[in-house]
This record gives sequence, structure tokens and C-alpha cells, in this order.
Amino acid sequence: MSHLFELPVAAVPVAGNDKTFPVRRIYCVGRNYVEHAQEMGFTGREPPFFFAKPADAIVNVPPGGTATIPYPPGSSNVHHEIELVVAIGKRGANIAEEDAAQYIFGYAVGIDMTRRDLQMELRKAGRPWELGKAYDQSAPIGTIVPAVQASGIEKARIWIAVNGEKRQDSTIDKLIWNVPETIAYLSRYFELHPGDLIYTGTPAGVGAVVAGDEMHGGVDGLGEIRVKVGAADAA
Repeated sequence: MSHLFELPVAAVPVAGNDKTFPVRRIYCVGRNYVEHAQEMGFTGREPPFFFAKPADAIVNVPPGGTATIPYPPGSSNVHHEIELVVAIGKRGANIAEEDAAQYIFGYAVGIDMTRRDLQMELRKAGRPWELGKAYDQSAPIGTIVPAVQASGIEKARIWIAVNGEKRQDSTIDKLIWNVPETIAYLSRYFELHPGDLIYTGTPAGVGAVVAGDEMHGGVDGLGEIRVKVGAADAA
């Protein structure tokens, strides 16, 4: 049966490969660094929780280049959240923590852009976060580095600066729920598939950006990304 129309498939470039990583789903872990949890008013090792972004929220940041995203409509308080992104390369459910590494295709640097004002209003009302989190072009990402080419990610530095001023600066080992634990927990509730991305959480220091700002961040061993905030989309 033919389709009425063809839809573009979101995909992320892979380092050292002329093929791309087609994106199926984007899972995001909330409040997964101790300091960030504290700055958002929470403490302790609470069970992880997740929200989702649509695959077409992806914005590819070219190596050595800069991507531009529009300031999103409906908000006056948009925040950056630098994150380690895990790319899943193997199908699995109820994955054991000790087996989680077998399901990782690679890693990338990502930014979870957030309409913080809308997120807080929704959270206060006990409503879902989609308006605050799952909007267009809210998931910039760098090139995926295959796991076999990445080493020391577990303790790597993660950071972001805005207009040259450091905002977030931590290490991956400060995750409340580390990558294997996150994969194991998530796979209890969703069968993971090749093409899934997991944004693993952000350190303390999130802050607002405005049109004209340039974000520059990275994870040691995975490279750096630059994203400029453009004017609000006229549409």
C-alpha cells in the first residue's frame, strides 16, 4: 500500500561513517545530577523519571560549525541544559544493568532546550511538560561517536558556556542514575530499539538564553557543539 505522502526521517551523523543514525524516539531523564536536582528543589536518589521529545526536535550541529535555532514562541524564559546523549543500537527490554553496554551504539553531546516558564507552570498544575520540553528544534545534538571509539565517558567532563561565560561544568560520574542504570530502568517500561536516543540529564547551572546568544558546550572525548539562538520564528 502506498502512502499519501513521504515524511522526512530525522537522522544524526556518525563520526567516521558516511551513514547516519536514524532517530526513532528521544527519551530524556529529568533531574539526574545531584546539584541540578537541588537547584530545582529536590534532594536524594529518587527513582528516575522520563519525558520525551519528538524525533524531529533534533537539530544537527556540524563538526566545527554552528547551528542556529529560533527563540521559541510562547515563552520568555528559555533555558539551556547540556547533556550526554546515549544512542541505542540494539533492541531489548528488561535489560540487566550489567548487560546495558551491549545496547549502546554510541554517544553524543546534546542540549535539552527548555521553555522553563511553561514547564514550571505545567508542573505546578500537575500537567504534562510537552509545551515546555517537546517543542520544535529543542534537541540540538552533535555527531554520534561510536562506543568503540569513546573511552572514559563515565568520568568525562561536561560543560557549556554562553557568550564565553561558563554556565555548567561537571563530570558524568555525578549522574544520580548512571548510564547502565538508566538503560536498565527505562527498559522495564519501554522496549528499546535501534534509533532511540537517551538524553541523560543535565548538571547544575542551567540558565536563560535570549536571541543572539551563542552556546558552546561539550563532553570530553565526544567533541564540542556550538548553537546560536536566533530571532523568534515568524511562523
